Amino acid sequence: MRIIERFPRRVMEEETWIPLPDGTRLAARIWRPVDAELHPVPAILEYLPYRKRDLTAERDVQMHPYWAGHGYAGVRVDIRGTGESDGVLTDEYLPQELDDALAILAWLEAQPWCTGEVGMVGISWGGFNGLQIAALQPPQLKAVIALCFTDDRYADDIHHMGGCLLADNLSWASTMFDGNACPPDPELVGERWREMWLERLDGSGLWLATWLRHQRRDDYWKHGSVCEDYSRIQCPVYAISGWADGYCNAVFRLLAGIDVPRKGLVGPWAHKYPHLGVPGPAIGFLQESLRWWDQWLKDEETGIMDEPMLRVWMQESVPPSARYDARPGRWVAEPVWPSANILPASFRLTVGHDLLPEGDGEGDGDESACLDIRSPLSVGLYAGKWCSYNAPPDLPHDQRDEDGGSLIFQTPRLEAPLEICGAPEVELELSADQPVAMVALRLSDIATDDKATRVSYGLLNLTHRDSDEFPQPLEPGQRYRVRISLKHIAQQFPAGHAIRLALSTSYWPLAWPAPQPVRLTVYPGSSRLILPTRAPRPAEEAALPVFGEPEGAPPLAKTLIQPTQETWRVIRDLANDQTTLEVVHDEGRYRLDDIDLEIAARVTERYCYAYGSYDSVSGWTEWQRTFQRGDWTVHTLTRTLMTSDAETFRIRATLDAWEGETRVFARTWDETIPRDLV
Repeated sequence: MRIIERFPRRVMEEETWIPLPDGTRLAARIWRPVDAELHPVPAILEYLPYRKRDLTAERDVQMHPYWAGHGYAGVRVDIRGTGESDGVLTDEYLPQELDDALAILAWLEAQPWCTGEVGMVGISWGGFNGLQIAALQPPQLKAVIALCFTDDRYADDIHHMGGCLLADNLSWASTMFDGNACPPDPELVGERWREMWLERLDGSGLWLATWLRHQRRDDYWKHGSVCEDYSRIQCPVYAISGWADGYCNAVFRLLAGIDVPRKGLVGPWAHKYPHLGVPGPAIGFLQESLRWWDQWLKDEETGIMDEPMLRVWMQESVPPSARYDARPGRWVAEPVWPSANILPASFRLTVGHDLLPEGDGEGDGDESACLDIRSPLSVGLYAGKWCSYNAPPDLPHDQRDEDGGSLIFQTPRLEAPLEICGAPEVELELSADQPVAMVALRLSDIATDDKATRVSYGLLNLTHRDSDEFPQPLEPGQRYRVRISLKHIAQQFPAGHAIRLALSTSYWPLAWPAPQPVRLTVYPGSSRLILPTRAPRPAEEAALPVFGEPEGAPPLAKTLIQPTQETWRVIRDLANDQTTLEVVHDEGRYRLDDIDLEIAARVTERYCYAYGSYDSVSGWTEWQRTFQRGDWTVHTLTRTLMTSDAETFRIRATLDAWEGETRVFARTWDETIPRDLV
């Protein structure tokens, strides 16, 4: 990254408080030009629960001072109950969070250094709430940049996929369990810190249990899902994600759904800002964002809206790996989305396990012929995470181990390259021998040496075949027609490679298994794969503007005390017929020099099962975190165990907190929640 030491306008920084109508104060960190009170500037708001003082400080100082140096106020606010803000946070995207945001916008408008024009930016949580707040149509909010977000909290978030319960639901709940147990910094809030901390420890609650009580798409998930009424969004939106991120689908839905000036960008990245994007290539996102802000917050014509609506990274074929530093490929564009340039190519499934172009006149065509599959629970051990953070190595590995427990269908070796852009879809005719069943579908690139790289995948809880809101059990033995959309992707399959579709009845631990082992019967003669093909347009692609190299403000002063360590291990204990996927991410120990604060954190996740036993499936997480400054030390430990049987989920969790050597808080939870066709 190119570090920019000098900006067009000199920047000042301040920690301040934003008062709310009920007397609550929100902690804010603001970077703005020193002359802004004489020459006011628009504000760019990032509104998160992730602790501006420490846990996001390193990222924040690269972005917000950059914007400030180019004539904006970069405003980073801790949500109520997080960081140094007053109160307790008890869940995601609460109405209180959105009401507070409206008060923040009004406060910004009233500041003498602000023009009253505000943009919102955010990745993940900040991408979600930026759109949710836009849907409330506050007059100050003129534009949004939403990154790695969703418009549909049920269908496309860390909780569920295709009506299946994701293991990331447990993983993310554990992350917030840890985050909500962190104290405010005494340097900012003074002696109140202990009272505030104990209030949070006592009041934040066990979010996992809350989420698990909503296993279908009810009003709980509809709240905050802007897809419920896209017309509520009336300001321009720039939607951004990455192919390795869990949220790339939302970019395409949003472009198709909203009717305002909009742009979409999808790179090869995991859950990262594009100037920090891994896998690379990273791009000059901050320069690109300035073009967007200048256009909509300063009413300057930057040309950004003269460019194609959608730009995506067309990935080239690579060998399978759990981690990539970069993905080879090229930028391509579509003038609008959906695009008339994307054409469906349909392939028939055959009893002989082939994928043949529809209309080629070959194959059996017998709609009564069938194939059966009952996958072992091992299918999914090499799937990676639903949402890749690229730390630890969390991308899918060689799919041949997974394919051994799956039905596979494969094209002949390609005679010419084939490129796709969009969401592959699979139409299946099938039956099941249980009332609750899932199907997992994987699309893979098969190289000339037969290595299998997963390109896309999709899940469907078959009880959700017609509705996520009103699922219905299957009638064993009855034939059903279902359509499954896979994750959006832009991918080239080279000549000499083949395309493989794999189908399994489990995908653990990416998704929680069905209550009982399931045998699916698939009727290939009535089933097909539909690929969204895109022909290259070299002249247009060559004329696309080139993204600059990543830039940023000077980095945070930070001293490394203990380096990070990461492992991702599949442990097959044959003596005891036990299998464990163990993920460890030790963040090490470091000091933020400017505030003399040492931070250490370590998370361990284990996903286990005993051979052939669905009742043995379990997920276990542990977070340890320490803050230290001089004689002041705070340590927290959170643990969560989730198990299930055919009828229920069970959650057992503990929260312990120490000040120095004294344990000041301890709580346990033991909750049993009925399964609801999951």
